[in-house]
Amino acid sequence: MSKQLDPVTQAVRIQTEKTQQQEHSTPLYITSSFTFDEAEAMRAAFADESDANIYSRFSNPNVDEFIKKMCMLEGAEDGFATATGMSAVFSSFFALLQQGDHMVCSSSVFGSTFTVVTKYLPKYGITCTLVPANDEAAWEAAIQPNTKMMYLETPTNPQLELIDLEWAGKFAKKHNLILSVDNCFATPLLQKPIEYGADLVIHSATKWIDGQGRALGGIVVGRADLIKEIYLFCRNTGPALSPFNAWIFSKSLETLDVRMERHCKNALTMAETLQSNPHVSWVKYPFLEGHPQYDIAKKQMTAGGGIICLEVKGGLEAGRKFLDALELLSVTANLGDSRSIASHPASTTHSKLTEEQRLDVGITPGLIRISAGLEKVTDIIADIEQALEKSAL
Repeated sequence: MSKQLDPVTQAVRIQTEKTQQQEHSTPLYITSSFTFDEAEAMRAAFADESDANIYSRFSNPNVDEFIKKMCMLEGAEDGFATATGMSAVFSSFFALLQQGDHMVCSSSVFGSTFTVVTKYLPKYGITCTLVPANDEAAWEAAIQPNTKMMYLETPTNPQLELIDLEWAGKFAKKHNLILSVDNCFATPLLQKPIEYGADLVIHSATKWIDGQGRALGGIVVGRADLIKEIYLFCRNTGPALSPFNAWIFSKSLETLDVRMERHCKNALTMAETLQSNPHVSWVKYPFLEGHPQYDIAKKQMTAGGGIICLEVKGGLEAGRKFLDALELLSVTANLGDSRSIASHPASTTHSKLTEEQRLDVGITPGLIRISAGLEKVTDIIADIEQALEKSAL
């Protein structure tokens, strides 16, 4: 078309070239390898002189379609999709950092990311300084001559802290750092880190991208030169996304816009209602005016996302009682599902941290993370309220 299509429309319409069957929906390319009509064509493919598919660990039409959509949504030059969100995180570190390098990382990150940067990177001679998310002086003080990467989440998991991406982009440029942003909670529809100077954007596609709790996957998008290094690392180490999961994610992107609209609307209504509940100490949501970084959220996000956090009065035991009393909400470690989910980070996703480490990043004993689903919001709230009543007994 002569008119430039909106990204939401492109997410629906971008599609692998039709086969001779003229299918309307992209077919599944469930194959481990691809054939060649002649030896020269195969040689050229292995020599990177053509874009021909060779092996599904390297590339696959279903995976390529998913990558193309995500690059379009994030405004990225290129991307590579992986088997899980954590393999995307891990691969971005090991492809771009080497022995003797140093990175700075927000202390408020997903539990597995925290483990990778504190336990596994040091084994390979890569050091990391953890920095409070919004302490600009601490970020500055953490820079060393060998610092190569700045890594952060915003909103953070699970505390929903916001980091000013405009500031982060300028800071990374000032110190010549690779800025890598985990954009999982916001999705590319609510926030575009590349517009603020991010070099890489990472997603766990398992979450909002899939949206129905079906498939594992991850993706890194960003600068083409950096993605090439990540591709080469993954091509040889093997954390490839399966064609079937890529097909699911690509189809899911067709409905991401309408789903996120409902998720965000439900989450905001839940947050506004629950902040006056007598059994709750506080409620945190990026688009609540009482959020500490509300102004940052309004500046860089188009909506507040589908996650709310609350502190149940009574601490650890009350938090456990609350989960046990839920009747509608699912109790599981996932998020971004069509079904509302509640979890207790202190005893699950961040249980590997010491109590001191958890408190340092705001994970209190009674903290409950709720992923707003697509159910009628009145039903979600009613279940949370009755569970809060029981947790107080």
